Parts: sequence; C-alpha cells; structure tokens
Amino acid sequence: QVQLVESGGGLVQAGGSLRLSCAASGRTFSSYAMGWFRQAPGKERDFVAAISSSGGTKYYPDSVKGRFTISRDNIKNTVHLQMNNLKPEDTAIYYCAAASVLRPGIAPTNNYEYGYWGQGTQVTVSS
Repeated sequence: QVQLVESGGGLVQAGGSLRLSCAASGRTFSSYAMGWFRQAPGKERDFVAAISSSGGTKYYPDSVKGRFTISRDNIKNTVHLQMNNLKPEDTAIYYCAAASVLRPGIAPTNNYEYGYWGQGTQVTVSS
C-alpha cells in the first residue's frame, strides 16, 4: 500500500516549464510502477507518463513526447514530472498514481491498472 501527495502545480505562460512532484509514504514504493494522468473539465482522465518500478522503462503519449520527462527516486520515495514547452492544451488537474505489477519492467498506461491515486495538482497554461 502507498499514499501519494502531489505538488508543484501552478500558472505558467505558454512555452514555460513546470516540475511536478509526488511524495509517497510506505516502505513498498520501489515495488510499484508509477504514472501521471491529467483531467481537464468535461473530459476523460488521460495518460501522461509512466515509469517502471526500477525506472528502466518509460512511456509517453504523442501529445507530450519530447516535452515531458518522468523520473523517480526510490530512496527518497518520490516521482517527478518535468514539463517543458507547455501549451494551453496542457491545462488540467494532474494526478500521480501507483500500480502493482507482476514483474519488473512493466509501466502501465491505463488508469484502471492503477490502484492508488493522489488528490491532484492544478496546472494552468495561459496563451
């Protein structure tokens, strides 16, 4: 089991950067794959980034590939999302999530595969 708390959201201009952080509690953090998802008003919760338990595998959708980078520190029990060249369409509430996996190297991309979620942090990008 793991508890997650996001931070680092805010208001930035298009083209700017923002770094989100997710702090996890519990001793089993290193056994979970981690992901970031986002949800804009009236829309579904979309996949943003995922990283395997050891950090060796990462996935991104085309919408953020080349602009966003996910990373983790299993000693500090944290995961981060570095967001560069932000666009107005990136505006959403961003959620950190943890997923149990059957074997190392797996980084799920579907929200139903994640059993633990943070409360979210708002990211707003102005044009």
